[in-house]
Amino acid sequence: MRFFLPILLALSLPVFAQKAGKTKPTIKLTDVAVVTKEIVYKTTPQGELKLHVFSPAGKIQIAALRPCVVFFFGGGWKAGSFTQFVPQAEYLASRGIIAICADYRILSIHKTTPDKCVEDAKSAIRWVRGHASELGIDPTKVIAAGGSAGGHLAACTALVSAYDAESDDKSISAKPNAMVLFNPAMNIATLFKQRDTGDSPITLDVAEAITPNNFVAKDTPPAILFFGTADKLKIGGDEYVKKATALGLRAEMWSAADMGHGFFNKEPWMQVTAKKMDEFLISLGYLGGEPLIKLPDGAPELKRDN
Repeated sequence: MRFFLPILLALSLPVFAQKAGKTKPTIKLTDVAVVTKEIVYKTTPQGELKLHVFSPAGKIQIAALRPCVVFFFGGGWKAGSFTQFVPQAEYLASRGIIAICADYRILSIHKTTPDKCVEDAKSAIRWVRGHASELGIDPTKVIAAGGSAGGHLAACTALVSAYDAESDDKSISAKPNAMVLFNPAMNIATLFKQRDTGDSPITLDVAEAITPNNFVAKDTPPAILFFGTADKLKIGGDEYVKKATALGLRAEMWSAADMGHGFFNKEPWMQVTAKKMDEFLISLGYLGGEPLIKLPDGAPELKRDN
């Protein structure tokens, strides 16, 4: 089925992700060596999906069970590649976390719709938690992360109860223990109602079912969100933070003045947001010590919005 989602196209939302394929990232956040491997976590009618795993190397492998972060790339559910978050994954692996960049089905390759993206994201979290012992992961310290559409998927793993794959072991929770969200799309239903022209193959019911903001509850895990103040999706982030704080949840919002969508993909904002991500994980007890990222002189600052 041809997929056209007016939600993001009507907003002229750029696709801030690498094109499909194994494009080598041009920015590195660490020079510390990490170990990489690929694991097939799901076989779909459209093909196999892989987890790209970055593990601590050398002396930092001594520790026992480690926290794990699973990154979901952006691209409007229609494009993109796991390579988008390789710099952040390598960095967190150098800090001692098992970092994973996940594949999921997208329109340009698999001809699928966003509900399948949500299904795959939940499958990825379940697979990781279900194989925690062999990966050396603490199943109580699983972080879902991502940018734009990938940030939406990370939030969906924590908040959306629908769209579980038939092949998933439902006894294993798909809910992460923390979220790191880079300009996520949090209010899909609101945007759908504002922009729908009647020719979208997804219905309002589907849009409502994959809207993270509809399902904020007392058991929602702590989150950190990053937005540029010029990003039209920030209103959804503001809405999420308001709902979360009203319930007494931890939800940090950090904004970059005058920056648009996907600002975190570029220097020096990649370093700035990665350092703040590190500080957030330290505060949760997932990391120790101090962030290893050294910001250049005159690097811009993020503003705490709440």
